[in-house]
Amino acid sequence: MYFTDFDFEDEILDALDAMNFETCTPIQEKTIQPLMEGRDLIGVAQTGTGKTAAYLLPVLNKLCCGGYPEDAINCIIMAPTRELAQQIDRQLEGFTYFMPVSSVAVYGGNDGQRYEQELRGMSRGADIIVATPGRLISHITLGNIDLSRVSFFILDEADRMLDMGFYNDIMTIAKQMPKERQTMLFSATMPQEIRRLADNILNNPVHITLSLAKPADGIKQQAYVCYEPQKTAIVKHIFNGEKPERVILFTSRKDKVKDISIALKKQGYNVGEMHSNLTQSERDEIMYRFKSRQTDIIVATDILARGIDIDDIRLVINYDVPRDCDDYIHRVGRTARAGSEGRAVTLISVEDQSYFGKIEDFMEQEVEKLPLPAELGEAPEYAPKKNNTDKKGRRGRRRQHSERKGQRGNADKPRNRQRKKPADTQPVAKETVATPQPSETQQKPERKNRRNYRRKKHNKDNNTKPSTLE
Repeated sequence: MYFTDFDFEDEILDALDAMNFETCTPIQEKTIQPLMEGRDLIGVAQTGTGKTAAYLLPVLNKLCCGGYPEDAINCIIMAPTRELAQQIDRQLEGFTYFMPVSSVAVYGGNDGQRYEQELRGMSRGADIIVATPGRLISHITLGNIDLSRVSFFILDEADRMLDMGFYNDIMTIAKQMPKERQTMLFSATMPQEIRRLADNILNNPVHITLSLAKPADGIKQQAYVCYEPQKTAIVKHIFNGEKPERVILFTSRKDKVKDISIALKKQGYNVGEMHSNLTQSERDEIMYRFKSRQTDIIVATDILARGIDIDDIRLVINYDVPRDCDDYIHRVGRTARAGSEGRAVTLISVEDQSYFGKIEDFMEQEVEKLPLPAELGEAPEYAPKKNNTDKKGRRGRRRQHSERKGQRGNADKPRNRQRKKPADTQPVAKETVATPQPSETQQKPERKNRRNYRRKKHNKDNNTKPSTLE
C-alpha cells in the first residue's frame, strides 16, 4: 500500500516525498486509517516496523487541516527514554517541514539553556510536546504546562515505560487532560499491566497486533556456547572475520561496559560507551560520533535496546544473555530495520544457558550454534534444561552443607556461652550476696560441677596437673 492511497493533505505528501517514503509498512497500513477516523487505538508490533510514522502522520494531517487552538498544546507524546524522545522529535522536524506545526522535546539531563527552551515552548503553546514521564511530571508540579486542551495523547513503547515504573506518572498526566481526546498506545509486547493501563485511559480502542514480539525475518541469529573467560577472544575472532562497522555490543551491567571497552581499545578498535551514568551531553556526543561513522563499535547496556533510529547497524553482539525475552527481541531488533538485513550473535555461558533456552522456546525456534575457534579449546555442552537442574542441585547441596555446618557450630556455642560471664554482672563480696532463687541455685552448681568434671577428666587422661593459667 502507498501513502498516496490515504487522504493526506498536500503538505504531508510533500514531506513524505522529500523523505523518500513511498510504501507503508504493515503496522502503518493497518493503523493510519482508524486514527484518521478519530478512533482510540492499541498497536502492538515488533521494534523497527515504523510505529512512529504510523501515529505521527494522522495527527499531523489533522493539525494541518486546522480547527485546533493555536495558543494551546494539542498533542502529548510520551516516550520512556531521552533517546526515543529525541528520535521522535527529529522525525517530527522532517514531517512538519512544509507545515506550520511546532514541537518541542522535554526530557531530563539538560543544561539551563535547554530548560529555558522547554519553558518557552510550553508557555507559547507548542502544538506537540514529546516528553519523558518524569520530566513532564516535574513541569506539571511546577505549574509550567497546561494540558487542559490536549486533543491527542500518544504512548510510545508503553511496555518499556511500565517496566521502568511509570504507571502512576502516566495516570497522573492523563488526569490533567480532557476526557474528550484521542488516545493511542503503541507497544512491542502486551503484558497484563498494559491491558490494565489501556482499560483506564482508552475509550473503545481498535486493536492492531502484528508479529507479537518476534525478531524480524531479516535478522540472522547465531550464538556461541562458551565459558565466560572465552568471550573476549570470541569477540576478537568475530571482528577478525569481518571489519567491525556499525556494531552494538550489549552487556547487562554498567561496570562491564567499561571493562569490555578497555579490552577492545587495547586491541586497536574504535569504541564508544553508552550507559545511564553518562550526562546527556556525553550521550549526544557518543551518538553523533557513531552516526557520523567516527566510532565503529558502541558497548552499551539496554539503554540502547530501544529509542535509537539507525537503519544501517550491521551487527549486534549480546555479550551477556538478557534475562528477559523481550529484552532479547529489542536488542537484536537494532539491526535489520526498515526491511534491511543484519546479524545478531549471542555469547552463551554455562550460567546463561537456561535463560537462552527460554528465549528459544519463546521465539519457537532454535538459534544456530557456531563452533568455537580451535585455539580457544573445547566448548561446554549446550543443555539448558540439564544445566538449570544441575545448578539448582549445586545450590541445594551447598545449602544442605551450610545447614549441617551451622548445626555443628550451634551445638558448640551453648558451651562457649556458658563459660562467659555476662557483661553487666558486677563482682560482689561473698558475704553480701543475696539469697538466690531456687532456679539459680540449681544452675550454678551444675555449671561448676560440669566444669570441674571436665578438668578432672582432662587431667586424668593426660596425667598432668591442672594449668595454673586457669
